Amino acid sequence: MPMPQARPVYHPAGHDAPLRAVLQDLKAGRWVSTRNLLTETPDWGLWTQRTQILAAAVAGSDVVRTWRQEEPRSVVATVLHCRVAVERALRAHRAGHRQTPTLWREAADACRLASSTSPEDPVPWIGLLALAQLDEGQRWEEHRLPAPEPMLFPGPWQLLAQADKRDPGNREAFHRMLQFAYQRRPGAPLTAALNFVQWASASAPAGSALHVLPLYAHVERYRREGGSERALDLHWITEDATRNALRALHLWFDHAMPGWMSLLDLNHLAHALWGAHQFHDALRVFEALEPFFTVVPWTYRTAVPGDTEAATDLFVQARARSYGAAKGHRRRS
Repeated sequence: MPMPQARPVYHPAGHDAPLRAVLQDLKAGRWVSTRNLLTETPDWGLWTQRTQILAAAVAGSDVVRTWRQEEPRSVVATVLHCRVAVERALRAHRAGHRQTPTLWREAADACRLASSTSPEDPVPWIGLLALAQLDEGQRWEEHRLPAPEPMLFPGPWQLLAQADKRDPGNREAFHRMLQFAYQRRPGAPLTAALNFVQWASASAPAGSALHVLPLYAHVERYRREGGSERALDLHWITEDATRNALRALHLWFDHAMPGWMSLLDLNHLAHALWGAHQFHDALRVFEALEPFFTVVPWTYRTAVPGDTEAATDLFVQARARSYGAAKGHRRRS
């Protein structure tokens, strides 16, 4: 394969072409195509991913409220409404907005309504799990329940269990629990989070995105520790980091359905394999990403985190390095 020359692009829907099409409609206030797509979505994992992306795209508009007014009995609209409400509450919390408590209550009510409307759906429980991170200090009893294993932290384990019962190994549910672990004691050592991702991935079947979870914990650790570029390079060639990258490759990437893989997961895997000098394997993931990328985790290696251009430059450099190393290896073989 010739080395790609074009700069990658970001699109929240990535390789999900049907979702890319309906996103444009929904942003323009047209919701019929969204209803049709979600109604035809074949499994809970893809349903979870699509509803999350759609809600994030229209959380600042009233299109879902209008839809519910026109179709008050629509299950799809009710679930997407809970998604939007949760997204608004989380954004308000991150911004320190004074309306956060009100939006939090509204979002929790929307999740409970969606749960009663669609009892088999994991999304309302994922919404409640996402809201748990707003409970700083774990004042609510349901957010400090005993863990299923002694090495794990008290938390909203029943909410995770409810989502997991409906869609075993649901990617977003476990990521929300990981975010909760980070928020329990901000700035505290990441031991609890590392224990969680190892526990979650240990028993996951082949093809499960939970095998990528440890890579997120590695990124968070070096993001917090900072340090020089050299220190970050050394982080990824450690035995532990390399082993986790290769496990994610062989137990997730080699078994997952290409069009349904999360762009974030693919970028974390490409980033980890490149950092671990597994260039031939990294190139396989870069090829699967074409023509897309995500700013995270590349931005954490740039001088100014959040600089999209610098993150894109680094992605292109890593892709070229992986291509060059893999091509050289093929010539020697």
